Parts: sequence; C-alpha cells; structure tokens
Amino acid sequence: MSPLLNQLQSLFGPRAGVLRALMAPLFIVMVLGMMVLPLPAFMLDLLFTFNITLAVMVMLVAAHMVRPLDFAAFPTVLLVTTLMRLSLNVASTRVVLLNGHTGTGAAGKVIEAFGHVLVGGSFTVGLIVFAILVVINFIVVTKGAERIAEVGARFTLDAMPGKQMAIDADLNAGLIDEKEAKRRRAEVGEEAEFFGSMDGASKFVRGDAIAGILILAINIVGGFIIGVAQKDLSAADAASRYVLLAVGDALVAQIPSLLISVAAAMVVSRVGKGADIGSQIRAQVFGSPKTLVIAAGIMAGLGLIPGMPHLVFWLIALAVAWLAWWLERRQRLAAIAPPPSLDAAQASQGEASWDDLQPVDTLGLEVGYRLIALVDAQRAPGGNDLLSRIKGVRKKFAQDVGFLPPSVHIRDNLELRPSLYRVLLRGAVVGEGEAHPGMLMAINPGGSSVNLPGTVAITDPAFGLPAAWIEERQKEAAEMLGFTVVDCATVVATHLSHLMQSNAARLIGRVETQALVDHVNKLAPKLIEDVIPKMVGIATLQKVLQLLLEEGVHIRDMRSIVECLAEHSAGAAAVSDPAELARRIRVHLAPAIVQQIYGPAKELDVIALEPELERLVTQALTSPNGAVLDPGVADTLTREAVNSVKRQEDQGQPACLLVPDLIRASVARLLRRAAPRLKVLAHSEIPDTHSIRIGSVIGA
Repeated sequence: MSPLLNQLQSLFGPRAGVLRALMAPLFIVMVLGMMVLPLPAFMLDLLFTFNITLAVMVMLVAAHMVRPLDFAAFPTVLLVTTLMRLSLNVASTRVVLLNGHTGTGAAGKVIEAFGHVLVGGSFTVGLIVFAILVVINFIVVTKGAERIAEVGARFTLDAMPGKQMAIDADLNAGLIDEKEAKRRRAEVGEEAEFFGSMDGASKFVRGDAIAGILILAINIVGGFIIGVAQKDLSAADAASRYVLLAVGDALVAQIPSLLISVAAAMVVSRVGKGADIGSQIRAQVFGSPKTLVIAAGIMAGLGLIPGMPHLVFWLIALAVAWLAWWLERRQRLAAIAPPPSLDAAQASQGEASWDDLQPVDTLGLEVGYRLIALVDAQRAPGGNDLLSRIKGVRKKFAQDVGFLPPSVHIRDNLELRPSLYRVLLRGAVVGEGEAHPGMLMAINPGGSSVNLPGTVAITDPAFGLPAAWIEERQKEAAEMLGFTVVDCATVVATHLSHLMQSNAARLIGRVETQALVDHVNKLAPKLIEDVIPKMVGIATLQKVLQLLLEEGVHIRDMRSIVECLAEHSAGAAAVSDPAELARRIRVHLAPAIVQQIYGPAKELDVIALEPELERLVTQALTSPNGAVLDPGVADTLTREAVNSVKRQEDQGQPACLLVPDLIRASVARLLRRAAPRLKVLAHSEIPDTHSIRIGSVIGA
C-alpha cells in the first residue's frame, strides 16, 4: 500500500477504501474531461509521455505473464488506454487547430519532437511512416490478434463441459478435494469469460487504428483550411506548420497504440502455462545446439556467395556458432554433474526433524529413467500417458470391487534398470516387469502358434501369457497372426490393475473402510446409524471385508452386507467372530458370488472331491484337537487341484471347487497359493435357482 493511501486510511479510516474504489471512475471522468476541456501544451506533454509509459508497462506485463488469467484485467485496460489515446487526440487537435499558426511547438514539445526528430521535419516522410505503422498495426497485428481471440473464445467455450467433467472425475476419484474442485471450476469459468472479453475488446484496437487515420485526415484538411483562410498563411507555410503538427500528433498516438496491439496479441497467442513468453522462446528457439549449428552453417554459406556482404554474414554465423558451442557444453556439464553429497545435503537441510520422516505409501509405482516419459502426458509416445491410464484403473477397480483404492504414488528410481518398473504395497514389492516406450507388446492369447520374426519371447507380466515386444511397423502383421497388441502404458496399467485385484484385501485399511461407511451413510443413513458402530465396530467390519476380498468376493453391495451384519449381530445369538460373519455374508451374497464366477449360466460346471478323500479331509480339518492334515494328502490335494484347474480352463469353464460348508474356508486357504484362480464354494452357497454338473473329480 502506498504512503498516500496509508495517510488517507489513518485520516479517514474506512473512507480510504471508498477512495480506492472511486479511483477508477474518477480516472474515466478525467479522461472524458480531456475531450471537452482545453489543456495547456505542458499538460499535453505530460499526458502523452504518461500514455507512452503506460503502453510500455502493459506490453511488459503481457510479456512476463505465465497464463492468460494472470492479466485478467487486460480487456478493461485495453478499453481505458484506447479511450485515453482518443481523448488526447481530441485535446491535441483542439490545440493544433487553434494555435498551429504560431509554430510547430504550439501543441507541446512531445508532438514537435515526433514531427521533427522522428521524421526529419518532412511531413511527407511523416505521412509515409504513419501509413506504414497503421498497416502494421491494423492489418498485421490487430487482424491476427482479433482472429486468435475469436477462435480462442469459441474453443474455450466448447471445451468447458469437458473440463468440468474432468474436474468432477478427479473429485470422484479422490485426486482432489472439494476446495480444489471449486477453485478449478472458477478458473475454467474465468478463462471462458476472459477469452470472450478479449474477443470483444480486440475491436477497440481495430477501431482505434481507424480513428487515428480519420483524425489525421481531419487535422490535415482542417489545419490547412484554417491556416490559409483564417490565418492568412501561404499554402506552403500552412502545410509546413499544420500538416507537420498533425503528423506528429498522429505518430505520438500511433506508437502507444502499436504497443498495446502487440500486448493484446501476446496475451491471446499464449500457449502453455509453465513459463513466461521470454523463457519459452529462450528454451524452444535457442535451446537446441543442433539447430543453431545448422543456422550458422547456412549463414556462413550465404557469406561465400559473390556480391554478398561477407563480413556481416560471417560475423552473425560466428556468433550463432559460439552460442551453439556454449549451449552444448552447458548441457554436457549438466548431464555429467554428480549429485550433491549426503553431507552437503544434510548441511543444507540443517537439523533433522519429524518432517524428514516420510510416510510409507499404501500403493506405489517405481519406474526406471526410460519410463519417466510415460507419466508425462506431453512426452508420452502417441499420447498414451500412464497417469490417465492409472486414473482409469482406479475408477474401474472402484466400480468392480466396491471401494476406492488409495492413490498410486509414482516416483523414479535410478537404482532400477532403465526399463524396469515395480509395484509396491505398503513399501513391499508385489510385482515388477519391464516396459519399452515406443514399442508394443504382442500377447499370444493361445490362438496363434506362429512366432513373430525378429522378436525375443517374454511373458506377459499380468497373466503370464507368452508375448514379445515389437516395433510399431509390425503391429498389423502381429494382429493378423492372432496376437493381441497393446502399447507400453497399457502393459503397466494392466499389470497394476491385476495386482490391485489380487491384493484388494490389503488395500482396504481403516481409512478406506471409514470412507466406505461414510459413502454408504449418504445412501442409507438410518441403516448405518443402527449398525455401525453400535452393533459392529469399524475394526470388525474391516476384518470381515478383508476376508471377503481375500477370496475375490466383491463388496459393491455394501447395503446387503451391512443388513446381514445387523441380522447376525443382534440378540442373544449375536455373532462377533469376523470369520463366521464373513461365512454368513457369503451365503447371503451367494447369487452375486455365483454370477461373478459363472456369469448368467444356470448350470454350474464344478470340480468335486472324491467322496473318500472328502471324508478324510473333513475329519482332519474338523478334528476337536485342531486341524491336522497329513502332508501327503495335502500334497495330493494341491497337485490334483492344479491339474483340475488346467482341465477346466482348457474346456473354457471356470475353475470352481464345491466342498462341504465345514471345510470351505480351510480348503480355500490351503489351495490359494498353489491355484490362485481356483474358486472354492460351499454347498450352501449354490442358489436354489441353479443346478450343478460335476465336470472333474479330485482324487478319483
């Protein structure tokens, strides 16, 4: 706050804020007053100088802004500066026509300087220079800026619904909070209003250029008539005085107009939000040593042509070549510069604090340096950036499984091989693979027996299918041979999705459980109020959900799950064991579980245990002395289960083992590691609307 405003506030208190609010209206009134009130020559000099200074300031602000909204007041500034220039034109015209017969200094020193110094005192040269400035301003700068503003306004308005949907999607995915969403929505609206205002404000500049031409013509004709008819001047004297003053007046107004037009063009032509215009030009035009070397070679070659000014071309070529050498040397030194030592880093950071202790990410993705481009939407090959894919994976997981997973924190790890990536769950590696940006993975789903030429056989990291990395040009041939071809980002995203599905039980922690309860509370508030935490605590609910997710049971129907918990957690026969609650919920969700495995089929092709083996396993697992299964029987059961799973999948049938209720949970735990794709159902989990057919028998 300026000292003057501080004094006003101390004198008038709240009235100082009123004075600040009145500054803009008072300024407009003063500008309009210049059109009707006579101004002395010295005041015209001050106002013309201030007008030029203001135009330079506006252009510098436009050059240093990072995004268009940083200069959101520009349309209003454009109106005010245009109005001020026209008011000065009117005021100077009055002085020129009244006092022009006294000499070229009648309208002040600024107009006289522009009339004498800039154009050498020749009104003919002045007219030509003014015409050139008008052409540059009106046809080149203003016309282009007007077209850019018009197209920018239309495209900004067309993009508003998509931007609003993207903000809502990020909010629903948990990437941003409500406060950030409101800020982004407001920014989108302000951006649309800004470009719409610029589309209209560009007409001010165009009208200003036309007004400058008309005012010059009026001043020349009017001054010549006044000088000859009223002041008894000769035609030559009238032309040398009035016409020179009119040209000087036009030039002193046209130069600030050109500066404002350039500022308007810079505002509407801005692309990108990462740096100001100067930084962008320096990085993108003068940032490539190879381009500068080629330019220097061309200039040196032109200097060899006979008749050319050799010295000038060679000096420029030498300067550009030196700049290319300096940039290349700077980039090479930056690439080989060693990282700061640990001691230096500790010394710069000072004493250790609790802020140095970083929490372990629930879900993380570490990538080698060659894969960094995948997480950059602008650098990703073909626009296939990994960040957007991961957003889709989290959204799909939430829709299928039933809860919003934690955010995936991505970081580079220079200790990894350049093309390697790792997926971490609470700091522990749960999966890793290799990806090659710019290449495609051709996966053999089992229908092709032909090997792709020139490729190295690998394994799909998500499902273990045979695959190979191929070039873009081989894509069509691979698809014709029956291969499924996916890009690099899809490979990583699919692997991440598979690992999230496999480890869903470990992803739902206390925070996720509470968030899920809060979400269901919006849909069924009375149900949640009666059950959680009155009947079932959050810790018990979390354990129940983890037990369901461990066996691949989706928890989308949380309303039914909570209703089942309420049914079995009330009264004298209330159940508090999470495992027993999970078993009863499975029976309650039986139709959904069966549909998740078999789809709409009504006849279920299942795997069964040979009766004697089933009796033996049941006795061992339900013994009063504890579950003790003979190692040989366990090995046989595991081996036969793996073979049965393969036979079922070869026949195109889901792998599902049907066992008695008493041993279902124990058998599922026993076979989970050896046959992760095998689902284990109890007899009570088969709905009455379905029938079963035994397709394979273990231990036959």
